[in-house]
Amino acid sequence: MAEQLTIEHIRYRIRRDASGAISWFRTNWEEKRWFRWLSSAAGIGLFLAIILWTVLAWGLPDAEKLADYETPLPTVVRGIDGEIVHSYARERRVQLQYADFPQPLIEAFLSAEDKTFFSHGGVDLTGTANAVFDYASKLGSGERAIGGSTITQQVAKNLLLGDEYSVTRKLKEMILARRIEGVLSKEEILTLYLNEIPLGRRSFGVQAAARAYFDKDVGDLALHEVAFLSILPKAPETYGRAKNAERAMERRNFVLDRMVEDGFVSAAEAAEAKARPLGLVTQRSQRSADAGYFLEEVRRQLIARFGETADDGETSVYAGGLWVRTSLDTDLQDAARNALRDGIMRYHGNRGWSGPIATIDFGDGDWATQLQSSYLGIGYKDWRIGVVTERAGASGQVGFADGSTAPLSGMPDALKAGDVIAVSPQGNGWRVRTVPGVSGGFVAQDPQTGRVFAIQGGFDDRLGSFNRATQAERQPGSTIKPFVYAAGLDHGMTPASAVPDQQYCFYQGAKLGEKCFTNFGGSRGGGVHPMRYGLEQSKNLMTVHIAMDAGMPNVIKAFERVGIGSYDPYPAFALGAGDTTVLKMVNAYSALANHGRQHEPSLIDYVQDRRGKVIWKADKRECTGCNMADWDGQPMPRIKPDGKQVMDARTAFQVLHMLTGVVERGTATRLRDLDLPMFGKTGTSSGPTNAWFVGGTPEFVAGLYLGFDQPKNLGGYVQGGNTAVPIFRQFVVETKDRWRPDPFVAPAGIRMVRIDRASGKRVLDGGGSSDPKAAVIWEAFKPDTEPPRITRADEVEKRRAEILALIRRGRTAVTQSSRENDETPPEGFVEEQGGLY
Repeated sequence: MAEQLTIEHIRYRIRRDASGAISWFRTNWEEKRWFRWLSSAAGIGLFLAIILWTVLAWGLPDAEKLADYETPLPTVVRGIDGEIVHSYARERRVQLQYADFPQPLIEAFLSAEDKTFFSHGGVDLTGTANAVFDYASKLGSGERAIGGSTITQQVAKNLLLGDEYSVTRKLKEMILARRIEGVLSKEEILTLYLNEIPLGRRSFGVQAAARAYFDKDVGDLALHEVAFLSILPKAPETYGRAKNAERAMERRNFVLDRMVEDGFVSAAEAAEAKARPLGLVTQRSQRSADAGYFLEEVRRQLIARFGETADDGETSVYAGGLWVRTSLDTDLQDAARNALRDGIMRYHGNRGWSGPIATIDFGDGDWATQLQSSYLGIGYKDWRIGVVTERAGASGQVGFADGSTAPLSGMPDALKAGDVIAVSPQGNGWRVRTVPGVSGGFVAQDPQTGRVFAIQGGFDDRLGSFNRATQAERQPGSTIKPFVYAAGLDHGMTPASAVPDQQYCFYQGAKLGEKCFTNFGGSRGGGVHPMRYGLEQSKNLMTVHIAMDAGMPNVIKAFERVGIGSYDPYPAFALGAGDTTVLKMVNAYSALANHGRQHEPSLIDYVQDRRGKVIWKADKRECTGCNMADWDGQPMPRIKPDGKQVMDARTAFQVLHMLTGVVERGTATRLRDLDLPMFGKTGTSSGPTNAWFVGGTPEFVAGLYLGFDQPKNLGGYVQGGNTAVPIFRQFVVETKDRWRPDPFVAPAGIRMVRIDRASGKRVLDGGGSSDPKAAVIWEAFKPDTEPPRITRADEVEKRRAEILALIRRGRTAVTQSSRENDETPPEGFVEEQGGLY
């Protein structure tokens, strides 16, 4: 009852007071003109304020989406050992959790930007009033007023609004700040801020900035360093430059004083920090492997699969924060790079200057800016890229991307101002160096899995991104011959089959007439030899005979099955006249080393999103039961073999076994002293325009070519054996501890038989010698294809004597038995016994 009376009393007071207020307003409105004007103005103002609020708030971004906001992060790439080798980033970004930020860093930013952050509701009224006064005082002067924005307002600006300089943007910022405070906690807002704030040097967030300015992680920063980072939001491109170091010191020291006032540090600590220099680094340490061609190929594949920017999806390369595990082996990559570069330099020799890398037009603006924006570079020895800024006779000046210049010597006659060149230090200046005009490509692969370990697509990827290992279509020359021989083996031939090394002429039709083939150097050959001899010595005529006997359509199909290419069925393609790439050839040879089973070449093992979930992997095989919590008593789960069977396993081994002879006594004997079970094949295309070698062991297969980008004659002396093989040899020598001496294992269905190497005839005994020039060798045959048992002359004579002795003994024994038993020997007994031999 008492409660009801209290409620009624309150209602009565409200009605009474409201009635009185209305009566007071009516009386003043009727009696006082100034009151009517003031009330009207207030009403209009309120109405306009509501309209303005509605207009500003209408269409503003939803603050709630910040709860699920994902910081745009670069893609991080790891090598085969799990170590970080590179990142794909147009901006430096690293995402941290709130607990990862050191307390002095948080305090420095609070003192510099928003000391009342943990107490206000998104907008600091005092700071806003100061900003309004400053804006009014600078109106029309062209100067930019102080922002007066809280940290929450800066989050709204950076993530939702943009950096437009206007009063309406500031009002929208305030509205959004209030909304953000209702969605996120203070810690979440501060985390977004410290991860997203732009701090110069293409750095977003404090961790990226710590790396960019000090080459440290945030947890390792000293007090004077965190104070410096806290001044950057005001003017990152000003305070981060060396020429403005004095202004940066003043602002940094001001923040240190504020930290003392706010009770974050003591006066002594601030004084010690003020005494320290800025300590900015000019170049941060690199965490990227020197594997530009490999990493660029990975980037292309990732963009094709996941997209490039955030607009392409949440797992894009430049915003999705992917973690990519690749098959890059930095040891093998370094060896491949060194071997190919050294081979290119050996070929170039003393051929002289090959021309500028690029040219700069001084009329298009500052030459230093142009050189810097070209992104040209070189990582060979102590060489450096520069531009000729002036030339006077035999002397000149070279300029670098940082704007510095130095004397230049060793200038070729054709060198002129504006030419971009390579130089190396000499005395007090620099000397012109030549980047060879010849180039090439190199690939190393695991034949058992298809994983690519190394790619070198030219002299240096910083001189151009064209990847000659994967993009350059070149004639493979004789490196294609093993697959011609494979077609022959699949169509009735054996490694011991007699093949004529004689001129072969082929009628190509009325328009083209007759085409006659010759061996290397124009030789018309001579004689008949076993198939093995033709592969070891790279005999063109024997190869053409084999191709035509097997049928060119069958040869072309053999090329297509291993992925070399698709060509017309003309004999010239059996000698490597068609175009292909180094990667395709290496992958084809991998099938030979893997019993005819071929895998797709892969550079990426798997891809994880920013939270570690695997979203793509190269190995698509399923293993049912592999993740069972408990053993079910059944046999161990077995994973199906990966890859595709593109050749008969026996044929692949027969070809591989013959290719070991190329190393032992053929065109690649420079590799013999490596003491490794190795197979391979040299190749030299017509001209010669390309020099090739492809080969390896059971665990590594590698291949390369050397040639000009615009094919031209390399010189009559150039062959795969003297130009490409030494490059492969250096690659093996530099990584020798990685190469195991494991022998090649024959698949089921192969019979090893001793034959005479020169004639291909079977030998009953002898052989097995390690001498590469031995007359008798072991050869691989499919069942029932071995040569007949034909013996040598001395063996025949020996057997003849043994047979005659047996005949004599047999006749004597029969005669004695007949006399004793009066029986006649069975007809044909002696002949049957003799027939066993």
